[in-house]
This record gives sequence, structure tokens and C-alpha cells, in this order.
Amino acid sequence: MATRAAAAATLTAATSSLLRFVRHIASSSNEEAAARAAAATADAGGPTIFDKIIAKEIPSSIVYEDENVLAFRDINPQAPVHAEPRHTEILGRLLYAAKVVAEKEGVASGYRVVINNGAEGCQSVYHLHLHVLGGRQMKWPPG
Repeated sequence: MATRAAAAATLTAATSSLLRFVRHIASSSNEEAAARAAAATADAGGPTIFDKIIAKEIPSSIVYEDENVLAFRDINPQAPVHAEPRHTEILGRLLYAAKVVAEKEGVASGYRVVINNGAEGCQSVYHLHLHVLGGRQMKWPPG
């Protein structure tokens, strides 16, 4: 009797893990499809959504701004508090801004800075940008 209950508990745990894994695969494939679609139009030359936010054509919740960097809250955050050669000189400023944003958002004790690059990296907006993720325990490996 105890063995049957243990087997049922093991099966339930395995099924739950499998469902989480299947959900992760479905979510990943949706992200991959969106990234590939974005990559197909990346060189079209028109303004990206980030260009429009920087120009203040689209409203955003700005956390930090200076003459070179604009940090705003993500409309679809991936955590409670989420480089092209022509942009290499600004990368240091972006990392500094990420530190300031983490402090202002109250996650300076532990956060992750992410740059997605290319379709296989699930980049969805082709404009150099960082995601500052924090507010919960991060897992490793991240991907």
C-alpha cells in the first residue's frame, strides 16, 4: 500500500515536471518564432519601437535618463523588477545605467543584466538595449 502511494506520488511529480517542461518548450518556440520574425524585418531601416520611445512618440515609464541612455520599465516584464558595433562606445554607459536602475528599483542586492542578440538569442527589438532582471531568486543556468 505504501509502495503504491509512493509510486503515485513519484508519477505525479514526474507528470508535473513534464508539464512544466512542455510549457517551457511551447513558450520558447513562441519566443523563437517572434525573434525570427523580428530578424526578418530588422534591416528595413524604419524606426523601432525603442527609437519611438526615445523620441517620446510612445509613452513609457522612465526610470533613468541622461544624454546617452534611457531606461524605462518593460511593459511585459520577465521578472518582478527584465550590441551593434556602432553602439560599442555606449555599452559602458548602459551597464552603469543598469546599476543605477537596479538601485532605484530596490534590487541592487541581486540582479541580472541581459542583452539578447540575434534571432537565436531571442532578440525581438533590433536596437541595442539591456534588460535588468531582479526582485526574485535567479536560477542558473538561465537559458
